[in-house]
Amino acid sequence: MLFTVLLYTSLFVFFLGLIYKVFTWFSRKIGTASQNFTTSERITAAAKGILEVIFSPKILILVKVFILDIVLQRRILKEDFLRWLMHMLIFTGFMMLFLMHALDSFITESLFKEYYSTVNPFLFLRDFFGIMVLAGLMIAVYRRFILKVPRLKSNSMDLYAIIILAVIMISGVLLKGAKITSYTEFQNMVENYSGLDDEGEILALEKLWVKDFGLVSPNVKEPIDPAIISLSKELHNMNCAECHSSPKWAFTGYPVSRMLSPVALSLDRSGVTILLWYIHFLACFIGLAYLPFSKMFHFIASPVSLLANAVMDKDKSYPANIATRQAMELDACTHCGTCSLRCSVAVAFDKIGNSNILPSEKLVFLKTYASGKDLKENEIKAIQEGIYLCTNCDRCTVVCPVGINLRELWLNVREELIQKGSPIPLVLSPFSFYRGLNRQELNSNNYSNPMSLTRNAIADKCELMKNPDEVISLTPINKKFMEKVDLSSQATTYSYCFSCQNCSTVCPVVGNYENPQEALGLLPHQIMRSVGLGLKDLAFGSKMLWDCVTCYQCQEHCPQGVKVTDVLYELKNLALKEINAE
Repeated sequence: MLFTVLLYTSLFVFFLGLIYKVFTWFSRKIGTASQNFTTSERITAAAKGILEVIFSPKILILVKVFILDIVLQRRILKEDFLRWLMHMLIFTGFMMLFLMHALDSFITESLFKEYYSTVNPFLFLRDFFGIMVLAGLMIAVYRRFILKVPRLKSNSMDLYAIIILAVIMISGVLLKGAKITSYTEFQNMVENYSGLDDEGEILALEKLWVKDFGLVSPNVKEPIDPAIISLSKELHNMNCAECHSSPKWAFTGYPVSRMLSPVALSLDRSGVTILLWYIHFLACFIGLAYLPFSKMFHFIASPVSLLANAVMDKDKSYPANIATRQAMELDACTHCGTCSLRCSVAVAFDKIGNSNILPSEKLVFLKTYASGKDLKENEIKAIQEGIYLCTNCDRCTVVCPVGINLRELWLNVREELIQKGSPIPLVLSPFSFYRGLNRQELNSNNYSNPMSLTRNAIADKCELMKNPDEVISLTPINKKFMEKVDLSSQATTYSYCFSCQNCSTVCPVVGNYENPQEALGLLPHQIMRSVGLGLKDLAFGSKMLWDCVTCYQCQEHCPQGVKVTDVLYELKNLALKEINAE
């Protein structure tokens, strides 16, 4: 009765949590694009999109992805055999235990009319699947804490997944071992199932169980008289053989029973079997109930992500479905660290120490951010730095084992963050160029906000930007400014410039205006000359400096080898350092 109540309670909480998580996929707004759609619009678009896929040739793509990427986990195998083996062992073993053993009264008994958990092949298979999960957990512990895969971070959710599975499996093995030796379990079996009333027959059966079935009895000691074994076997075949195979087939539980046998009677009297039963099943029920709210929910979300990304296209799919998919992808992340291992700017993490530079850690933050939790200012700045340093190389998306389109996710979220937070770091990052390439997908009214706010921040410290009509004397040269610029080996190349204007000619920002000098102040070649003359305010005051999208066209076309873009980077860094210093 208690077991049934706990099972239905945990199932109720599980399905309630599942409904809640699916609802968040349609209600949470990740980035600016999702702000345009209501929950009902996204649900309607999802239903329409699913029907279109089902009744189209794309259904064959879903079948292919299901077999290769979900069942066989091809993507993980391509990256790391050891990790693939770990996943296959844990996933296959646990799912088979869940279906065959945990839900045996619903599934196994319906399929096999003569099913008993204590007969073969079920007795053997239960231990076989259990050892698969334990082997997978040992590989997980080895990879995370002994092998220490580079950039693989372990958080509380990772530890919870390992611990809850370990408690379920280890308590199950100990419970099986304790039940094999338990005299109380034997008495209950005889009383409830054997139909034996004669004390002599019960004792004879008991002797066989002590000899061959691992029972530890206070009444029987080995060696057993061979003369009575024939009677014992006859009684066993008549009363027990139908539902009890030899426990030696339980190749994990039986060795444990042998180790427990010296203290088995004490453990039995202390009720340890009942205690282990509660620990095992409570761990199972707690794990099941908490699954939708834990990392293990990726068992459900990851397959959905793989299927969705296989048939969706940014240019052709409904924008509302793209927003829903990105919310779902946060739950699909397994925190495996594959993206961080391949990230082109992960080396910056080794120098700076900001874990949000790593893609897998950015996703952890985004889960918190998307849930609506208040974040501290330093947390926002940390994620801004991690997002702005991204080079949009797309390596993370290509190697993600669950198919998350990380590049699209970064673009969407970064735009939201730069509209909310301090935009100054944007001008120092390669994201400014990528953002320019995607300008047509962004809100045109808000596109210029980050640059405007940056210029305003600089204007408070720069006299020329406060008074653009002021005449700046060409002498004396600002020697301190020159020394600061000369600290960078790339920036020193400004001295090679002879104002051929090639950099200004190829600049896409300059080409965007009919009268660029009026709109931008100084053009790239003029900024190089102002640096050469040591005119700090003139260099800092140019709008061109802050509108640069870092495409490197100027640098690539310079006949003198002037690192034009790098000089602009150095100037922006110097401007920000002066602001922070004051």
